[in-house]
Parts: sequence; structure tokens; C-alpha cells
Amino acid sequence: MEKTSRQQHLETQLPPNSRSFSFSSMRIKKRSHSNEEGGFTRQRGLMSFSSVRETSRKESVQDEASKLHCTEDQENKTAAIPSGEDDAGRPGALKRISAMWSSFRRHKRDGFKDSEPPELPGPEAENSSRQHRYVSGQYFFEYLVVVSLKKTKDGSSYEPQITYQFPKKDGMAKYQKEEEETTLKAITLFCFPEGINWAPLTEYPSETFSFVLTEIDGSRRNGYCRRLLPGGRGARPPEAYCIISTLACFGLFSKILEEVEKRRQISTAMIYPFMQKLREAPFPAPGHTVEIKSFIPESGTEIISLTRPLDSWLEHVNFATLFDCLTDEEVLLVFAAAVLERRIVFIAEELGTLSQIIHAVAALLYPFTWQHTMISIVPEILIDVVMAPTPYLLGVQKHLLDLVTDQTDLLVVDLSDNKKETFIASVGDESSILPPKLKSEILEALGARRKASTVEELNRVVSEAFLLFFVKTVGHFRSYVKHSRGGGPGVFEKRSFYKAIDSKTTRHFVKLFLQTQMFDLFIQEVEQQQPGPQQGIFNKKILEYQEKKEKAKKH
Repeated sequence: MEKTSRQQHLETQLPPNSRSFSFSSMRIKKRSHSNEEGGFTRQRGLMSFSSVRETSRKESVQDEASKLHCTEDQENKTAAIPSGEDDAGRPGALKRISAMWSSFRRHKRDGFKDSEPPELPGPEAENSSRQHRYVSGQYFFEYLVVVSLKKTKDGSSYEPQITYQFPKKDGMAKYQKEEEETTLKAITLFCFPEGINWAPLTEYPSETFSFVLTEIDGSRRNGYCRRLLPGGRGARPPEAYCIISTLACFGLFSKILEEVEKRRQISTAMIYPFMQKLREAPFPAPGHTVEIKSFIPESGTEIISLTRPLDSWLEHVNFATLFDCLTDEEVLLVFAAAVLERRIVFIAEELGTLSQIIHAVAALLYPFTWQHTMISIVPEILIDVVMAPTPYLLGVQKHLLDLVTDQTDLLVVDLSDNKKETFIASVGDESSILPPKLKSEILEALGARRKASTVEELNRVVSEAFLLFFVKTVGHFRSYVKHSRGGGPGVFEKRSFYKAIDSKTTRHFVKLFLQTQMFDLFIQEVEQQQPGPQQGIFNKKILEYQEKKEKAKKH
């Protein structure tokens, strides 16, 4: 198949020697023991892939899997799959933006050591010290960039370019600088995922959305982006402000972007002092506020208050959008597919809707963590990611729908207001995955969300409904992690664990859930913990549920 003009255009921008990355975000941990039972053996490995849409599938599944699997070598070694050509002899755009994932790993030194400190103008800045870092050892953010659409040399289309960056890092080694440039170019793809076909506009409603950058080791960076029409007269293309941070707190960063936008309207120079103050500020604890002093001409010194939500594990989520787009029953079908780690594609035109839905669905899995590919907004040039054989959560704009529906064994969910049907494609068994009794209990608990008066209250009602589902299905897990007297890691007794469940339908679900990567890694962490009382909201809910059952028995 011939390359599209968008692919050709991207490939001219990205270095041909970019390292391969993995969209998969599995955190691979080596077990010191094995306790797999018959019928439950499942390979736990990292599956990464190159995105190639093929016109035919003549190769066997085994050959195909070997093509899709690649591993990242150490920093200066060549990747297993050559980064210029795929196996069909076609230049691979997906491979060539690979450094955007792996380069973030090197730049996350913000919490420990910077390869080069950010620019600090003037005597006052020179007196700044590392004391300004927050307790967790990280900065509020890693980058702020302004991405503008600039006409190509031939004037036929637009290309996104970074026109402002803070902080700029000088004094880097050549390979570090090349990787940073590739990383920043890759970010432009997610700020303008629609591609290069833009036209000047006189009106453009601003929108805020987020995306996730996943490294080969499973760690993630969040991109917070606001697109709007810049100041000026006449028709002009939109631009985007994008903040890259390890921190997941959508509401807080949305407010920061509002402040950036306000200063950008005055002058680009006004952005720098505000972001410098923010970079030096302590990141607040849950429920606390940090205040940033910032001077604006004609307004004087302003104090910006940034408050972190009390429920920190829900601070990146707004469930309201999820229930605006889907009914309670439809949400349960999506949850059922997600909990068994299936391939799910969400379709919408609005970038904000896609990003909020993806994060909301991932949050329903708490205390478990989605371990696979998660791309809240798939850039058009990377749409072939839907070919991946591994689990994923993808957000795709509606005009690309025809490139998605030729796949099998996946759930395609239309979030649009004018949709004819919600589930464009499905496996077909989603309604029978969850135990009927527990499904009814979730629906009943979700009914209370209609009385919620705030976003925080709504989030709490929804999250607790699904959290209680996991309490009732797998909340007895600690009783089946056996520790030796020597104090080594515990061993999870899988067969005894699921046989202890009385309900046949619940036991059937749990046997399937035990095979997921998210449960496997969850239980590995539990095995490493020492016996005794454990902290955390999940453990708190388990104790509350057990106490409630004991009281019921006595009565």
C-alpha cells in the first residue's frame, strides 16, 4: 500500500535513527517463584509492535507475532527492528517517532538530577536552590510548549511546529539533544492529531484535552493541551499550549493552562516568569493548596491558588462526561470488556471527550491499573495502531472510523451525540462477563450519582460502586498469600483463592480475571509486602465489608 502524504510529511521531520518504543505499558516484573495452576498458565511478557496496515495476511499468526515483537536495547544499541523500514520494505512512521517514549525516561531526572538546569535569568533566579522541589522529588511539570501551525515551504499545507519551549536545556550531549528534539516533535502530533490538512479560521472554540505518553518500562507522562485561536485579525490557524508532566491531575493543569493563555494574550514573554514560579513551587498534598505569585502589567501582582483534590486517585477523572455519553448499562458493558483486558476503541469528534472517557474507563478499574496500550487521542498518522494484537484503550476521531471497523474481536464505542448505535462492533459476550447479581448491585449503586451536587461527589459515588465490585469478587486475596517464616516474598495460592468463592457465576468471572496482566502485577506487589495491616482505600473498603458481613452473621 502506498504511503499517504501525511506519512511522507512526518517522515521528513523525524530522524531516521530514532529508537523503537513500545505502546504497551506493561510493567514487567520477574517472579522469584511460579505458582501457575493447570488451565491458568499465561505468558507474561512485553508485547510491542510496529503499526503496519497490510492488504493481506498471508503470514501465519506466529510469523506475524514475531514481526510485531520488538525490544528496546540499551541506550546506544540498535533496536531489534530496524527503525527506517518495516518488514514490508515500507518506511515506518510509527517506529521513527519511537524516541518520544524512551527519551522521557532520561528527562525524568527532574526529580533527582537534571542534565542541565533550566535557564534562570537575573540575580534572583541565580539564588534559587533545589529546596523549591516538592517533597516527592519532582517538578510540577517537565515542559511547556506552544505548538503553532506553520505553512510548509511549498505552501500547500500546514505543519505543527514548536514556537515556544520552557525550559530550554543547553549543554546536552549530542545524542541527548537529538532525543529531546525527537520527543518534542512527537508531542506536536498529539497536539494536532488530525494531520496536516488545516485551513485558516476566523472562529474556533477553544478545547482542553489530555494524552498519555507511555515508556517502554510502563511509566507514563501526561500531556495537558489547550487549543485555541491565537490573537490577531483575519483568518488564522489555531495553536496549542501543551504541558508535559508526570503528575495526573487534569483539573489542576486545566487551571494552569488558563493562566498560561491569559499571559500569552499579553505577550509570550509573560509566560516565562509564571512557569518559572510554578516550577519552583511545592506540589500540594491531597486537599491542600499552593499559591503562586505572578505579576501582570496593568493588573499588578496576582496570587493564583492551585488546589489539589482530596481524593488524589480521582484527580485526573470526571465521570460526568462518561455518563453523558453512555447509559449506566452501556458503561457496564465497557467495564466488562476493560476488566478482561480487551481491545476497545472509542469514537468521537471532540478531543476533550475522547481523553476524558479514556481516563474515566481506566479509573473504573481501580485498585487495578490498565497495563497495556492507552492512547486517548490517536494521531491520524498512527491510526494503524488498531492493528495491534495486544489489548488497548484507544480514542479515535470519527472521521477515521472506516479505518477502525475492518478489525475483528474488538469493542468500538461511539460517543457522538448523533450516533445511530453505541456499539459499532463488539465481541458479543460483553453482557455475560460480569456476575448478574453483582452487576445489578453496581447499577443500583450508580443510581445515587443523580443526587450528586458536585463533580467530586459524583466521582466518589461512581468509583465506590466499582470498587465494591472488586471487594466482593477478589477482596479475600490476602488470606491466600502465604509467607514463609524466613520473611521472604509471599506465595499466592491461586486455586484455593478462587475455590473459596461460593457463587458459581462469581467464581467463573474471577477465574477469567486471574489471567489478566493487571491482576498478575497487583498480586505480585502484594506478594512482596510484609504481612500485617495495610493502608489504602481498597484495604479500608475490604475491612468495612468484612465487618459488615460479620455483623450480619451475628444477627
